[in-house]
Amino acid sequence: MANVKTVIEQFSVKDLEDNSAIGVIVESCTELGNSAQPGVQVSCMGRTINYEPGIVEQWAYKANKEGLDTYFLENESWVFYDDQYVKNYLVLGSPLKARIIVKTRSSKPVTKDYDLPFEV
Repeated sequence: MANVKTVIEQFSVKDLEDNSAIGVIVESCTELGNSAQPGVQVSCMGRTINYEPGIVEQWAYKANKEGLDTYFLENESWVFYDDQYVKNYLVLGSPLKARIIVKTRSSKPVTKDYDLPFEV
């Protein structure tokens, strides 16, 4: 069976400093990862983060080991500046959630959460 992607949400956060914008696409996928399980894919600034059971299980383990309810995905985020960034998180609980926070120089942080279609 082929992977079927369905757009959950598409949004952009505008930067009035230079009239640019940071765009985000969040998609539900029927097959992600080595085990071809359903998951969520977040695409932003040329990067794609796959929230699939295999990697999410590792992130959840690391979060629990550190005693965290929200695990910052540092390697999957863009945080070179204090006034503009894209931060990706795994939020533990039931259901598990993918969280993205986008901030431009002229905007307030925009936070969006998306339920993951699996438990670990």
